[in-house]
Amino acid sequence: MERHQRNRHIVSTLSDFHAREKDEGRMDLDNSKGSTSLAGWFLGPLAENQEVLDRSITKAIAAHCDARREYGAQFRDPPFVTSEIKASDDYRKTIATLDTKLEDLLGALHGSIPLSSYRNQSHMYWDITMPGAIGYFAAMLYNQNNVAAEASPVTTLLEIEVGKDLARMLGYHVPSDAETAQGALTPWAHITCDGSVANGESMWAARNLKYMPITMAEAIRHEPDMAGGKDVKVKLADGRSVKLLDLDSWELLNVAIDDVIALSPRLQSDFGITPEAIKAALDKYSVQNLGLAEYQRRFIARDTQHLPVVLAPSTAHYSWPKSAALIGLGANQLWRIHVDEDGRMRMDHLRETLQDCLDNKRPILEVVAVIGSTEESAVDPLADIVELRDEFRRKGLEFSLHVDGAWGGYFASMLRDSKEPIDPDQGGALEQTPAMIMSDYVMRQYRAFPHADTQTVDPHKAGFIPYPAGALCYRNGAMRDMITFTAPVVYHGGVDPTVGVYGIEGSKPGAAAAGVYLSHAMIRPDKSGYGKLLGKCIFNSKRLYAELVSLDGTDDYIKVVPFQRLPCEKAGKGDHARAEEVAYIRENFVPRENNDLVEFMLNDQKALDLFKELGSDQNIVTYAVNFKTTDGWNTDVTLMNAVNTAIYKALSISTFNGGTVPKNPMFVTSSAFDVPSYGQSFVDAYGARAGLDHTQGTAISFLISTTQDPWVSATAEGNYLPQVVAAFKTAAKTAVNDVLRLHGLTHG
Repeated sequence: MERHQRNRHIVSTLSDFHAREKDEGRMDLDNSKGSTSLAGWFLGPLAENQEVLDRSITKAIAAHCDARREYGAQFRDPPFVTSEIKASDDYRKTIATLDTKLEDLLGALHGSIPLSSYRNQSHMYWDITMPGAIGYFAAMLYNQNNVAAEASPVTTLLEIEVGKDLARMLGYHVPSDAETAQGALTPWAHITCDGSVANGESMWAARNLKYMPITMAEAIRHEPDMAGGKDVKVKLADGRSVKLLDLDSWELLNVAIDDVIALSPRLQSDFGITPEAIKAALDKYSVQNLGLAEYQRRFIARDTQHLPVVLAPSTAHYSWPKSAALIGLGANQLWRIHVDEDGRMRMDHLRETLQDCLDNKRPILEVVAVIGSTEESAVDPLADIVELRDEFRRKGLEFSLHVDGAWGGYFASMLRDSKEPIDPDQGGALEQTPAMIMSDYVMRQYRAFPHADTQTVDPHKAGFIPYPAGALCYRNGAMRDMITFTAPVVYHGGVDPTVGVYGIEGSKPGAAAAGVYLSHAMIRPDKSGYGKLLGKCIFNSKRLYAELVSLDGTDDYIKVVPFQRLPCEKAGKGDHARAEEVAYIRENFVPRENNDLVEFMLNDQKALDLFKELGSDQNIVTYAVNFKTTDGWNTDVTLMNAVNTAIYKALSISTFNGGTVPKNPMFVTSSAFDVPSYGQSFVDAYGARAGLDHTQGTAISFLISTTQDPWVSATAEGNYLPQVVAAFKTAAKTAVNDVLRLHGLTHG
């Protein structure tokens, strides 16, 4: 009975612990002791918590088997796998084969990248949380499919609760039942398989939303069952309230977003039009049913010649052109906005593009702000984009604003206060990795999250959750109706019967929602949990950056050139100032253990200010290695690319190695700054910092290190980053020597 009572109330757990909505962040540098809770969140780099995981997984299996037996017992169902069957040769042979095949699989898996190692500084994932793994495993045994509630009566509810939790973390207000009854706007989020699908869904919804006023106007004009809505008014982007049927196609394409979303429910509640009539209208007139080409020809081309566009920065993920192709828009309709030398969207170029679209009556479906680009960890100036959108709304231009926070969304937890007090004297083993907030610039952008219409966030990235677990969050939850094939209805509150009807996927694992649920229940998405965890990762990333930038070639023939500029470089200071800043970092940050470094910064505001601004906007460091010959520093981009490619090959695994445990002393990943994506001036600016001549259209290869390890600077042996960087330096020198030898050169 007690177990059933626990199960009945499990869905309320997340709501009981959600954080207060305060957009404040603090730098937790005064806590010099370790965090015992953090030690229990992960299996550990050397599987130190194996006993905990063993016990939890065993308990999950036992509970699942009890459920099978309990259900069958009430009907006295007979067994199938009897003792006689178990004694048979065929059965024993089958089980023996399973054991053998499992051994083969386990052996092969030994060849995987050691994600939880201190030496893994590569991709945008690290270890998974134990609660995330245990929750996923426990729910996986039930194989619930969250596309339909009858296939997932438990995990559908968990997904709805997780959605509320993500909405709060991302800055949206989740109203109480009383607020909902009074018509408060309600956000809504759901789990997707990944960020690519979430991004695609946001573009799909933005397209359908953009065309909905035209669809309804055509239906009201031509369908008797819709004629009752002939006097319905809508608000335009500039704030004017006008009858829907008095608008031309350009004006209909720029109706205010929330008025578009409310249009169908208002036609039902205020004008008596039935859901069946609206469904029939959608079947006959919507872009969803007609297709983009036919829709453009029939309803738009007479007044507005241009196809709509989506605007995204040069750093945008490859899922964006794919999404544009999938919705029938075409990848070429994704227009790239230039980025500055820090990898952030350039507001001057965005302004020029918006004005061009307005002048030429080119509709804009969506503007995408990347909050944590996957290669530069750059945060676009979202707050400025919001202000620019308001400015262009006054000119009559409307578009959906999307935050692609697949990587960066979880860092919003740093702004969310914890409901429970955080013990300022958390005891623990060894040294504390301090939790550091992001820069003032980045925090300003995160405070603008509530103004975005949709947001992508990936629990399986910075949430440390098993794959697959992406998510899409709507500011106005009713916007999800734009992608269904049914008529939107008046929202009356209550629990949704399903989540699957609103997404792109068909079948999707309920286990993903359960993994996120249990991880959030243990590690709250606020300052007490994920905020602290990711703050530690940021601190460690800054320590790694300090180590790498100190390899500047002063006493050696290699130098590391981070893409993320030093504060003095951002300020436009010269080489002398850069040399002084690097020397300061090398002497004051690199050699200190964490406690000593914290004490030093607390007593030296200059040091604290400098350290806070080091590295990327989050915790990905992008960098390249160049080298010195007897003739001086290399100026040939081809040779520098050869070196960095060789380093990457030495510090990565790209082929199946037969199950042998990797012997690579460190792991990194790589990419390239290419001219078509970034522009020649951008590529040359970075090349000049590395000492290269004009690249003449050649891309610059670079390395990427994502520090998602909260422990690497506070191990049993103290700060372990120097050993990791020493392994990198050895690999870099080996690569340089090989390239020099191949080209008949010698190092300087």
